[in-house]
Amino acid sequence: MSHQSRRAFVKGGVAAGLGVSLPEVSAPKELFIHHVMFYLKNPGSEADKAKLLEGLNKLAKCPTIKMVHIGTPAATNRAVIERTYTYSWLCFFDSPADEEAYQKHPIHDEFRNNYASLWEKVVIYDAVGPKR
Repeated sequence: MSHQSRRAFVKGGVAAGLGVSLPEVSAPKELFIHHVMFYLKNPGSEADKAKLLEGLNKLAKCPTIKMVHIGTPAATNRAVIERTYTYSWLCFFDSPADEEAYQKHPIHDEFRNNYASLWEKVVIYDAVGPKR
């Protein structure tokens, strides 16, 4: 049962019509955002792009990630827009502890070990703030 369905089903901590008390589930109050820009050594190589995308799709299976987005530069053209990266990796976590678990997870270690040779640099933006 989804959190929203459960919330509609539970009124005052008692399952409607069943007389069963269920613990109230609260949504996280903060989000931890981890945004990585990957700059490939050979940005024109379709094989390298495909290989990194393969790795990112494997990395997306890390269990503490709540949502992930893999993107490429949009076709927007304004002076303030950075478009020289190859892939953008954006993931959301319920807490800094969940992001730390991701950093230490074997899937993440495997990703770095198998794909780091492809990139020239990465730029990481980590942010925490209230969930809205």
